[in-house]
Amino acid sequence: METRRLGRTGQMSSIVAFGGFALFRAGQKEADAALEMALAAGINHIDVSPVYGQAEERIGSWLKRHGKQFFIGCKTHERERAGARESLRRSLETLHIDAFDLFQLHGVDSTAVLDIALGPGGAMEAILEARDEGLLRFIGITGHNPPLQNEALGRFDFDTVMFPLNRVHAAHPTDWNAFRPLLATARSRDTGVMAIKSVAKRAWETRDPASHPYQTWYEPYDKAEEIEQSLRYTLSQAITLAVLPGELKLWPRIIAAARRFKPMDAKEQQKAIAAAAVYEPLVGPNMD
Repeated sequence: METRRLGRTGQMSSIVAFGGFALFRAGQKEADAALEMALAAGINHIDVSPVYGQAEERIGSWLKRHGKQFFIGCKTHERERAGARESLRRSLETLHIDAFDLFQLHGVDSTAVLDIALGPGGAMEAILEARDEGLLRFIGITGHNPPLQNEALGRFDFDTVMFPLNRVHAAHPTDWNAFRPLLATARSRDTGVMAIKSVAKRAWETRDPASHPYQTWYEPYDKAEEIEQSLRYTLSQAITLAVLPGELKLWPRIIAAARRFKPMDAKEQQKAIAAAAVYEPLVGPNMD
C-alpha cells in the first residue's frame, strides 16, 4: 500500500489508517483478525481513543502479544489538565505501550472548548508535560469543524490535524465544514493531515440504530464503485491518509480500493462531487 509523509513528523503512514472505533463492541478474536488483516494489507497507522468502547483494550491485548508494529495515534476528550493527564496515562496502560507516537485533543468543535483546552489549567498543559517526560512524540487536534481547526493551528503549532473530508462536503461547503482553507494552512505549516468520514454519504434516514445495517453513526457508501470514487476523491486532496470507518464489514472493500488507488484529475473530481450533490452535508453545529 502507498505511504505518505505525515507532515513534519516524518512518519510514512499508509494512505488508510486502522480506525479504532470499528472495535467499539468487538470481541478479542474479531479485533485480532482485524489487526492481522490490516497489517497484511500494509496498514501501519492506528487511530484510537478511550471513548471508543472496547477498542483500547482489544488493541492493547494484541500489542502486548505481538509488540508495537504500528504508529499509534491516541486522543483525549478531556479538556482540563488533571483529566487529560489521567486519560493519557490510563490509555498508555490499557494499550500496553510506553509512549504514544501521536496524542491528540479529540473532538474540538467549539471556540469555548478550544479556549479551555489551550488555556491555563487546560488539557494542553498535561500534554506538553507528557511530551517533556517522553510519553508522546507529536501533538495533534481532531474535530468536525475545519474552520475552527484552522483557527487552532494559528493558536498552537499542532503537528497534525484530523477532520471530515469527503465529496459530499465538497459539493456543499458551509461555514462549518469547508476544508480547503485548512488544507492550505496545513500545507504552509507542514502539518500532517488525516481525513475522517471519507465514505460518508448522509445521516441515517431513521434514528433507530437497530434498523441500521452498519454501526457507523452515518449512512456510508457501501457499493464497491461508490466506495472507490469516494476514497479516491479524499485521497486526491493534499492529505496523508484517510481513517477507516467504524464498520469492519466495509473494510475489505475500502482496503482494496486503497491498494489500487490512483489520483483523480480535476475533471474526475468534479464528476465525483456532482454525483454526491444529491446528499446533504453530514456535520454541522447541531450534530450529535
